[in-house]
Amino acid sequence: MNLRMGIGPLMVCSALIGVAQMASAQPKVSVINLQRAVLESAEIKKADADMQARYKPRTAAVEKLQKDIADIGQQLQTNAGKFTQQAEADLTAQGQKKQRDLQRLQEDLQADVDRERNDVLQKATLKMSDVVKKLAEEKGYDLVVDTGTAVYFKPAMEITNDAIAAYDKAYPAPAAAAAK
Repeated sequence: MNLRMGIGPLMVCSALIGVAQMASAQPKVSVINLQRAVLESAEIKKADADMQARYKPRTAAVEKLQKDIADIGQQLQTNAGKFTQQAEADLTAQGQKKQRDLQRLQEDLQADVDRERNDVLQKATLKMSDVVKKLAEEKGYDLVVDTGTAVYFKPAMEITNDAIAAYDKAYPAPAAAAAK
């Protein structure tokens, strides 16, 4: 009977030691600014430059229409009373038509840019998430938290730059097209 009484407390002590060891094993946590990581990747920088070049003619057309409208407004203002009624009406109608054309062009351009940007960012964010998962596994992180949801963290915990480097290595930006 004495032996039984000794085994019970020994088992309880063993269980408590096991629980204490599990409780003391703290998870390894890091943080990332996912938005910055995506936006600062070489692939996104290249895509942004490509988009600006691709949409430059349409942006120039918007700027030209804006200048034309401003010129018409200036003509109407500086020559007020000097035009015939018909000439003033024609110039006003011309300005209104250019204003409608400008609005349509701006809306179409913005819709196309937004659609392309969102598509590129969505794909890059998915790829960055995969890179972060792989990076976390390699470095033994149990949890990676976005800085947008973290109230406080030590700067040493941030892995954004590591993620950008890993992303750029996994998904290098396409080389610029050769000059034609």
